Amino acid sequence: MITLDTITLTYPDGDTRVTAVDRVSLTAHPGTVTGITGPSGSGKSSLLAVAATLIRPDSGTVLIDDVDATTLSAREATELRRRSIGIVFQQANLIPSLTALEQLTVMNELGASGSRRRRRIATARAGELLEAVGLAAHRDKRPNQLSGGQQQRVNIARALMNYPSVLLVDEPTSALDQERGARIIELIVELTGRLDTSTLLVTHDLVQLPRLHSVVTMVDGLLVPTQSAAAAR
Repeated sequence: MITLDTITLTYPDGDTRVTAVDRVSLTAHPGTVTGITGPSGSGKSSLLAVAATLIRPDSGTVLIDDVDATTLSAREATELRRRSIGIVFQQANLIPSLTALEQLTVMNELGASGSRRRRRIATARAGELLEAVGLAAHRDKRPNQLSGGQQQRVNIARALMNYPSVLLVDEPTSALDQERGARIIELIVELTGRLDTSTLLVTHDLVQLPRLHSVVTMVDGLLVPTQSAAAAR
């Protein structure tokens, strides 16, 4: 579970500071997808960066599995991300020379000790995730052999490699048409339930909001109280 409590984040702007996130509190429970929407520049991506421990807020707490990430050193925050957080970026950012399977297994090699001993387990995990996202038959293809939707599915599978309890998703359908976007949202909702992750999903795609468990709106750094996804229909 992830809980953001009274998060405030400001950025310098000349002699003053601009408030990007203003006293925001939000919780994503296991097995649910919470959508965050709002106009461009409203603070959605800044809030997601705070949730990902990539930016330390001015004030407030970020509880991930009962650990307050705002108290961690940079090294400790990196370890928390590796252990507990999966991040799906807006662009797939796949490595051109690697196959779909290798895009996932390379996550086993990033920084953690004992990666060589875990390679067989990592390969099995990668295969299971590619099957879960419908790409088992494409495991040996490189990015230029995959469609945009397939690349985004690899992106999602890669974020789930290390069994994260928290999944943070930034505009996963922005480069896709409506049909492919709907499939990606359905996949995220399905995997969130199956793997019991706590998912925060930033999106401009209002058509997809009814598929989510809850939706909040950010305007000028402030969060509108959570509504049911059904209310967004």
